Amino acid sequence: MVESNDSIPLDAEKIYLGGKEHHVRTRCGSVSVIVYGDQDKPALITYPDLALNYISCFQGLFFCPEAASLLLHNFCIYHISPPGHELGAAQICPSTSSYSADDLADQILEVLNFFRLGAVMCMGVTAGAYILTLFAIKYRERVLGLILVSPLCKAPSWTEWFYNKVMSNLLYFYGMCGLLKEILLQRYFSKEVRGNAEVPESDIVQACRRLLDERYGSNVMRFLQAINRRPDLTSGLKRLRCRTLIFVGDSSPFHSEALYLTSKLDRRFSALVEVQACGSMVTEEQPHAMLIPMEYFFMRYGLYRPCPLSDSPRSPLSPSCISPELLSPESMGLKLKPIKTRVSLEV
Repeated sequence: MVESNDSIPLDAEKIYLGGKEHHVRTRCGSVSVIVYGDQDKPALITYPDLALNYISCFQGLFFCPEAASLLLHNFCIYHISPPGHELGAAQICPSTSSYSADDLADQILEVLNFFRLGAVMCMGVTAGAYILTLFAIKYRERVLGLILVSPLCKAPSWTEWFYNKVMSNLLYFYGMCGLLKEILLQRYFSKEVRGNAEVPESDIVQACRRLLDERYGSNVMRFLQAINRRPDLTSGLKRLRCRTLIFVGDSSPFHSEALYLTSKLDRRFSALVEVQACGSMVTEEQPHAMLIPMEYFFMRYGLYRPCPLSDSPRSPLSPSCISPELLSPESMGLKLKPIKTRVSLEV
């Protein structure tokens, strides 16, 4: 276990839409954490996918009014960025040692210790979901539950390994070039929102493209190399005892990986939600599809308390609106697996 006695706050006094940025010094360098909400509430930590941060990976979910009433009402949010991925990040010194997926999982432990957090809820997307799953396997007593979006769990397939090597070479020689951004956007989003010759790309894709321009290629390459060397987590999945809620878009390149991960978890404590007409980043492309499954999930912890002012038809407003059998442990693998949502693509 990594000790965090050397963690030192470099309080930046930056305010991002009500959140405050902290820089926590860890064994693998400084890590940026944006904290939203009342720190006396239960903690929910997030971890984004490759080349993203909390703005580009979770903004759609947290800016959704229903999600705000659900998440911010019940949690203090801790957005953890991979090294060099935070807003305004400087280029990591080339002489700095590279890090592994294990190092990143240990870094999360140091962040939790710095903020004196006990067991936390975790939400991660793709590469971030892998890091949080690894963290949950290594430090089971520090995880209340996992919300994984289009997660990875196996070592890279030959196809993924090849794509990652292509991205590494592009990053090394050309930085965040146009071709690299196109590959990343295909990783994140379905073709419906990426657009084509007749249909312009959606606002969320355009916003993501602009945010990718802010990344240093060398910083992204470090995270990519760590993920490309990741070990297979299959043997550790059966040891997980925290409840796990998995979302995956049916157009995600990692759809089969999410199904595989689900098949290896204890069905009593896991649920799968497949979101139709959606890519990997359900948090940005179809955040509303996450709301009701998350409500059911949080009720198992006694964490969901409805806001009096909320009367959204998308969200049940009290436990009495939900069938008791959906709140039983067995339901996490039987009643909620799979739930499919569909959005109309007709104009």
